[in-house]
Amino acid sequence: MSGETTPSQTVGPYFSIGLGWLNRCDLARGASGGERVTIRGRILDGEGQPVPDACLEIWQADAHGKYAQPENSQEKSPAQGFFGFGRMPTNDRGEFSFTTIKPGSVPGPDDRPQAPHLEISVFMRGLLRRLVTRLYFPNDPANPADHVLNLVPVGRRATLIARPLAEDPHILEWDIRLQGEHETVFFEC
Repeated sequence: MSGETTPSQTVGPYFSIGLGWLNRCDLARGASGGERVTIRGRILDGEGQPVPDACLEIWQADAHGKYAQPENSQEKSPAQGFFGFGRMPTNDRGEFSFTTIKPGSVPGPDDRPQAPHLEISVFMRGLLRRLVTRLYFPNDPANPADHVLNLVPVGRRATLIARPLAEDPHILEWDIRLQGEHETVFFEC
């Protein structure tokens, strides 16, 4: 039996073939209302080096807390044309940037409201399973009561909360650290 790696046993750069149409860095397109924000950052490995060939996948609710899916039984209706999904590859410096709207609160466990957040998956070479994390918005009054955020030890929560730029609070910075000091919190799914 050979121990060679085959394409079916590894991830990347294969994930991009045929999926380019999913790449979009303007997730706000089609949204009516909501606070428009730009999120930019880098994906860094355990040595602090940029990961140039990763891909972020984002899922989010609209400004009313509704996901764009027909089977969603919530009372609220999604903004016409708001997709709530996007993918973007990192560049040669491991950087990513996308524009979206701040989502509304969605129901969580026991129908308790969750703080506004984005669901983020990271795909890259060497990973057999995606990494799943969340991005929360800074200074949101709902953050302290968020069930998922409260599962994270206090000292690690900052890895899930974006930082506003002093010169423009509508631009948020958020780095994803795969290992090491200040490693981003990832969730089992």
